[in-house]
Amino acid sequence: MDMRFLMKQAQQMQAKLAETQSNLRIEGTSGGELVKVTLNGSKELMGLSIGKDAMDPEDPSMLEDLLMAAFRDAATKVDEAMKKQMGGLGAGLNLPGLGL
Repeated sequence: MDMRFLMKQAQQMQAKLAETQSNLRIEGTSGGELVKVTLNGSKELMGLSIGKDAMDPEDPSMLEDLLMAAFRDAATKVDEAMKKQMGGLGAGLNLPGLGL
């Protein structure tokens, strides 16, 4: 097996993964869409929207909970999207023992 060929394929896969992560935008919501969080494929925060009804000065922990729930929702969706988009990436490698 040609190691240079394998290295080139690995580098191409890595570049594709980085491109997919930077271009992906996933929105997570909570509280009936009172809070919206947008993440990229690396789970970096790209956007945040908070509806005025989510802000209760008497109960700031409610907003904290909504933010955490929206982030978790977006992070789960990012994981699913990345798995779906990158699932077939290793299929052409035919590496013995890896089942790709």
